[in-house]
Amino acid sequence: MIFVNSMSDLFHKEVPRAFVDQVFDTMEAADWHIFQVLTKRSSLMRDYLRERYGDARGPGHIWCGVSVEDAQAKARILHLRKSPAGMRFLSIEPLIGAVGVVNLSGIDWVIAGGESGPGARPIHLEWVREIRDQCQAQNVAFFFKQWGGLRPKSGGRELDGRQWSEFPTVLASAL
Repeated sequence: MIFVNSMSDLFHKEVPRAFVDQVFDTMEAADWHIFQVLTKRSSLMRDYLRERYGDARGPGHIWCGVSVEDAQAKARILHLRKSPAGMRFLSIEPLIGAVGVVNLSGIDWVIAGGESGPGARPIHLEWVREIRDQCQAQNVAFFFKQWGGLRPKSGGRELDGRQWSEFPTVLASAL
């Protein structure tokens, strides 16, 4: 599993289209890997994927996701749902506010977690439970990454007495 541009955003407006094309050409050719592409520029990703794949879903080994840190960022979920990504995921981290009710139709996986590092903002138990419970009710794999704190592992990753390490069906069946 390869996290593409883990410290940047492939769909930033300053990234040349030719570069994005090269990245997707490489990912498509290397279909023995799973690639994760995460963005906050959800409308740009949606438009790119529509141009590249049309109405067909993209390759299943290219997982496309959007960051959703609170309720104000929920519009990104609609953009993702309207994209022809092969596998769609949400990265709800750092979770800095309640997300509220979320329609997870068309979403394959949800990752949630707190912020880490100096000055990390607190995460609230009820925010995480609300996301987990919606995933369970809508049959979407849920992965709780961390509570956050000064260091990523400061608070551990247990939620209600257990670790939540679910993966999408496409990966879970390969493990």
